[in-house]
Amino acid sequence: MTVPFYVAPEQLMKDRADYARSGIARGRSVIALRYLDGICLVAENRSAALFKVSEIYDRIGFAAVGRYNEFENLRIAGIRHADLRGFSYDRRDVTALGLANAYAQLLGTIFSAGGEKPYEVELVVAEVGETPAGDQLYRITYDGSIADETEVAVIGGSADRIATTVAAGSDPAQSLSAAVRLAVAALSTTSPLGVDALEVAVLDRTRLQSRKFRRLADGELGELLAGSAPTPRRRRSRAPERGSDATGSAVRAES
Repeated sequence: MTVPFYVAPEQLMKDRADYARSGIARGRSVIALRYLDGICLVAENRSAALFKVSEIYDRIGFAAVGRYNEFENLRIAGIRHADLRGFSYDRRDVTALGLANAYAQLLGTIFSAGGEKPYEVELVVAEVGETPAGDQLYRITYDGSIADETEVAVIGGSADRIATTVAAGSDPAQSLSAAVRLAVAALSTTSPLGVDALEVAVLDRTRLQSRKFRRLADGELGELLAGSAPTPRRRRSRAPERGSDATGSAVRAES
């Protein structure tokens, strides 16, 4: 009789964690940090069509690194979760904490299941409050772990080094321009990043609309980064609508 192949549970979990971390480490980082009027989301992203930063609901933003098709599926699932809860109860019942918990449960279940590979993703879920005291930042990892960040959340390759750099200069009372400059400086490991290599969005509490998410166009981003070397500007494709189910035709791992 053939003896079944046995792998210790500890070794199995270690192997799955190493696999997920190696995929995430190849992704270019995303920084979420607070500023005076809200939360700023800054990503190194050279694609004009595949977004790392998106809107989930009125006051809630989403950022991710890792394998694109996996975090895009999570983004769409988050939109559906938020829309269903807001429609069934009240829009005020849709919170970043509830969404982060849902993501954590889903990723934790996938990670511990032996039938499929773990997701190679890390997520940030951010919510802007009516006042700075109400801002929320949550970082969710591939194994379902969730961390409540106070001022800065960093995901992707070199996250620890970048987080240390940003935390040293971060101030919740800083201007948007100062926040963007700080984040871009931390992301610029070898050479300055131009607007064509960046994706930046904000959750702006001063907007009169109920939807606080706003993506910064290249022109506005260039003005915020004024003083750096001029770079060619490229018009970025319009982001998909919040409720869109479009996942894009290209599926790739972030590089």
